Amino acid sequence: EVQLVESGGGLVQPGGSLKLSCAASGFTFSSSRMNWLRQAPGKGLEWVAGIKSDHGRTYADSVKGRFTISRDNAKNTVYLQMIDLKPEDTAVYYCANDAGSRGQGTQVTVSS
Repeated sequence: EVQLVESGGGLVQPGGSLKLSCAASGFTFSSSRMNWLRQAPGKGLEWVAGIKSDHGRTYADSVKGRFTISRDNAKNTVYLQMIDLKPEDTAVYYCANDAGSRGQGTQVTVSS
């Protein structure tokens, strides 16, 4: 059974930082492209960043230069380091594998 468990969300002030983690199991993590998605209140699901098995990375324009996706294949974990957070980054953040499985999400709130 595929399991993706996100953690690390919380309340942070504008300009602050957070690091999200996603622990994966039930599939071959090391050969899977992994993604971070987010859903802001009242909006649809938005792709944020992706990382391939060879660690090649891509980002949405809205987060480029502020977010960094990484992975540790030994720990079956993917990360999202977020800096210079803005109120518009407020959302539930999900990790997903390339088969479309997604975790339950972790809430990130950016507010003063």
